[in-house]
Amino acid sequence: MTQYERMLTGLIYDPADEEITKEQFLYLDRLWEFNQLKPSDYEKKQQYMREVFAECGENCYIELPFRANWGGHHVHFGSGIYVNSNLTLVDDGHIYVGDKVMFGPNVTIATANHPIDPELRSRALQYNKDVYIGENVWIGAGVIVVPGVHIGKNSVIGAGSVVTKDIPENVVAVGNPCRVLREISEHDKEYFYKKERIDLKELV
Repeated sequence: MTQYERMLTGLIYDPADEEITKEQFLYLDRLWEFNQLKPSDYEKKQQYMREVFAECGENCYIELPFRANWGGHHVHFGSGIYVNSNLTLVDDGHIYVGDKVMFGPNVTIATANHPIDPELRSRALQYNKDVYIGENVWIGAGVIVVPGVHIGKNSVIGAGSVVTKDIPENVVAVGNPCRVLREISEHDKEYFYKKERIDLKELV
């Protein structure tokens, strides 16, 4: 098994392997070009995501700058995803993002990890564990998601949280480490902020 194959199957591997770095730099060069685009270059952004990402649905938008270890090559985007500025995707492993997910600014999603053993770590060895984010999730500003985490659909991750374990569907979760605060309920259909009622009459 090659180092590249080990990288994609969650085994410990050498990220400095020539086959790996040669391909990685191709995507990083394209990412640099992507980050030079103007905010209004919508079609060029769409083209980049279609060509570089592993998968990308319709109507996804990324506010620049955008950072990714592989330029997004191991990222699977659904449709209607909004990314605020300074999203960092450590996409040495795969990152799966469902439809209509929103990312606040300065979010980090990591798949890469290193052995705890000092001797192995001194050799800069690495392993990757995929991250899964369900549809219609909102990830607040400054959130960090560590390797191997699953976040269930419709959930909200509060700003500044560090997500170290799986989060179920339909909950609000906050903190470091991130924990479930409450379930999303009928109350949230009536109030959008504290005691302020939702009024959609002028939005219909």
